[in-house]
Amino acid sequence: MNITFQKIRNGLKKFDIAKGDRIMVHSSLSSFGWVEGGAETVIRALMDIVGEDGIILMPSFNHGVPFNKRNPDVYDPLKTPCTNGLIPDTFWRMDDVYRSLNPTHPFAAWGKDAERYTKNHHNTLTMGEDSPLGMIARDGGYELNLGTNHHTTTAKHVAETMNRVSCLGYRTEQYPVKLTSGNKAYHRTWGWREYPCPLTESGEYIEAEMERQSLQEKLYVGKSLVTHFRLLDLLKVVLELLDNGYDDKKPCWTCPIKPRITGNTVPSDWPDPVDYKPRDLIGK
Repeated sequence: MNITFQKIRNGLKKFDIAKGDRIMVHSSLSSFGWVEGGAETVIRALMDIVGEDGIILMPSFNHGVPFNKRNPDVYDPLKTPCTNGLIPDTFWRMDDVYRSLNPTHPFAAWGKDAERYTKNHHNTLTMGEDSPLGMIARDGGYELNLGTNHHTTTAKHVAETMNRVSCLGYRTEQYPVKLTSGNKAYHRTWGWREYPCPLTESGEYIEAEMERQSLQEKLYVGKSLVTHFRLLDLLKVVLELLDNGYDDKKPCWTCPIKPRITGNTVPSDWPDPVDYKPRDLIGK
């Protein structure tokens, strides 16, 4: 059975998504089955649902591929492919979509305030409270996982960053970026951790708590299992996991994992205010 624009639109509307909603989207095109028109059909359905007064945000990450030693390059926001799948790689190339200038983990946004969400990403923390994803969460946004699960839910890294976990580097790697003017600049990004996080990496504990607390909805659109939830709810669940651990997994503050060191590692330039309190940013 072919999946059409109308079937995707009607299926997603069952979540009561309204015009003006702000939505972060993770996606797997293949999870739907055969989609008429491919990735663009899925994107157009999302745009139609939230309208121009809403926001669609997607990852357009390259995960450092342009800086591989075998093929050294720069991040070019107008050319560098996304490594998150065909839907986001199609999305950032479309008209009226803005793409941020973080060299390894840029976001792409469409709709009202799209430029505001993306324009300052390279000057703040990659997944921090003022990153595009942090902003949309604090603005009351939602997430749609189209055939994906919490293993790939990027918002968990926003909670980790807001908690200032010791396994991530805060603006501790630096890479070249090609600006729209044609000039080259060096922008900072996060330093990834040496080893996987035992609490958040798999996403299974996040899934268990989101289900236990009835904080997410699920339904099938075609063959794709779609999950819908409020981003602030996800952040609070992850912060609880980091504070308290889960089952036999100890709390974050006891963990010895540190940020990786690479040839692009630089000292952090991020001075947190003395009174920084992550939960004050999202409510208790």
